[in-house]
Amino acid sequence: MTNIDVVDVSFPGGKKITAIVDGHVVQTDQPERAGGENSAPQPLSLFLVSLATCAGTYAQEFCHARKIATEGMKLTVRCVWDSDQHRYTGIKFELALPKDFPEKYRRAIVRAMNLCTVKRCILDPPEFEVETV
Repeated sequence: MTNIDVVDVSFPGGKKITAIVDGHVVQTDQPERAGGENSAPQPLSLFLVSLATCAGTYAQEFCHARKIATEGMKLTVRCVWDSDQHRYTGIKFELALPKDFPEKYRRAIVRAMNLCTVKRCILDPPEFEVETV
């Protein structure tokens, strides 16, 4: 079964962009050095947030399914930017586990995080099409 999700984008002025998805409003802007007001994250930052929160969701659900407390758990995502290629060339996820996290689940929670839907969309990218209407 195929579903179609829709994101509606508007241009409120300056370098700001507003997107509406599933009834949620998401604002972006550009940094001052790029002519924006830095009033919201830039789109590339939202890409990183999407990766991080998706992996975090999978880690959290892994713990909830096993009744493992997530208090003290923290995910840090470190990104390597290549200024010559103008893109990220490396992304590392570092999950700090709670002190009482069961040792037997360490590898399993990493496997769960690797199921992140956002990451899977990068590894097996969708077809892109751009048109004017």
